[in-house]
Amino acid sequence: MHSSSKSAEPRQEIIAPAIRHDPLLTAAGWWTILAVLLFFLLAGHVDAQIRIYWAFQVPLDLLLAYSSWRVSRVATGPIRRFWRVLTACGILFVIGDTTQTVTVLLGDTSGLTSGGTVQSTCFAVGLGMLILAMLAHPHPHRSGRERLAFWLDSATVLVGGAVVTWCFAANTEGSTGDLIATLVAGAVVLTSAFAAVKMSLSGNAPMHKAAVFPMILSAGVNSVGFFLAPDGAAALPAYVLAVRFVPSLLIATGPRVQDIIARFDQSAFGSKRRKPYSLLPYGSIAVVFGALVFIVARSSTFDGSDENQLWGVIAGLGVIIALVAGRQLVAFHDNTRLITELDHTLAELREHEIRLRHQANTDGLTGLANRTHLNDEMAEALAGAEPGTISLLLIDLDGFKAVNDTLGHPAGDALLIGVARKLTESVRAGDLVARLGGDEFAVLLRDCDENSAEHTARRILRALETPLPVGGDVRTTANASIGTATAGPGTDIESLLRDADVAMYAAKRAGKGCWRSYTPGLAAVRPEAFDRAG
Repeated sequence: MHSSSKSAEPRQEIIAPAIRHDPLLTAAGWWTILAVLLFFLLAGHVDAQIRIYWAFQVPLDLLLAYSSWRVSRVATGPIRRFWRVLTACGILFVIGDTTQTVTVLLGDTSGLTSGGTVQSTCFAVGLGMLILAMLAHPHPHRSGRERLAFWLDSATVLVGGAVVTWCFAANTEGSTGDLIATLVAGAVVLTSAFAAVKMSLSGNAPMHKAAVFPMILSAGVNSVGFFLAPDGAAALPAYVLAVRFVPSLLIATGPRVQDIIARFDQSAFGSKRRKPYSLLPYGSIAVVFGALVFIVARSSTFDGSDENQLWGVIAGLGVIIALVAGRQLVAFHDNTRLITELDHTLAELREHEIRLRHQANTDGLTGLANRTHLNDEMAEALAGAEPGTISLLLIDLDGFKAVNDTLGHPAGDALLIGVARKLTESVRAGDLVARLGGDEFAVLLRDCDENSAEHTARRILRALETPLPVGGDVRTTANASIGTATAGPGTDIESLLRDADVAMYAAKRAGKGCWRSYTPGLAAVRPEAFDRAG
């Protein structure tokens, strides 16, 4: 897993030079430069310029179709479907532009950069196929709200493009055909904008970002070229032809770059991390507001067309604001859901932490504190206590091995559980009962001197005289030896445990049921001999 990140830089070192020195991209770049130079050299020769404009389109269309076909061969799943559709679009563009080239070479250059019936049909069908492919491309792991947010963002961009188109279409002078041509050209801009939105917002765009960029750039250049043309001009300036020609190079560059990247990096396909937000809707508001300011500043008095433009922009701005408001509502719902999920997750983590802490500090069989918890509580108690106020009882069952050997381990476990219950019932609420392991227990007594500790030990012994159930109708008495120790000045955990342990073994050696002093602050008691009743 770590090697992929380390190998990313070597791949980039290979891919970048491969793109810069690719012979087809180099040839396409020089081909475009040649076309632009001819546009300027042939300024004033409209027919020659238009013939060059269409004839030089065809090789770039071929590059688009060829590169898309190559990418489709290495892609899989929905990504392959997208690239096959883009291949078909390239083929349609080749057919349409070739037909238009033949038409203008035969002398019909009246349409300038507007194609004839065949070219327009091929272009429209190709764009339609591309739109359907983008709509059909899946959005994995997206909720319904996320899909709604995507379409709201896309709609704001489309409405922004429509408003800008309307600003020019509403002011177009001439025939109805000119108006339709303007609107059709605007549709091209909108389609390009939609493609840009799809590629930028989709979390699983079927193209690498290096391949997406020139295609998005082509949409912007295409829109600039569309709006540069002077109204009602019989001929187009060379710079307009150049700007309108460059998108063909950019559109062909994207698939070629993708083809090069796919040779070295298979991760160029598949899901990609998408941004949790998008600035495109706010960009649409800025564009439409700019158009509004432009219209108001340009016209000191408004005629009919100006009013149409103004009301169109105002209407578009209102629609965009409504869409952005809807997008924010979706975001608020998502944020509320995320906060709820976060609260639920934090609650689960807290419960899990409590369970882990309980497991870390608790004996699994009896539910008592374990040795670790006892040590922690002893350290806290000794740190702030006066000498002679903290006592410790160590309790060891006598003959416990015989219970396991004669009655079995389940009976032994039942006896340990019963002893734990008796110990808990025999001490105060603030005292800590712990199982140290095996048949050894301990009781930490706070605010308890030596005499009180001895009384507690005797109370425990009396409680253990009652036979405990160990399975079925069998009961047995848990005999125990108890050693007590009370903390003096400077007593630490180790010394307190050691003193109580010495007292407990002294009780075992005594073999009687009486208390005896071992050292100051120490005592031991031995109960009656272990017996069993059942």
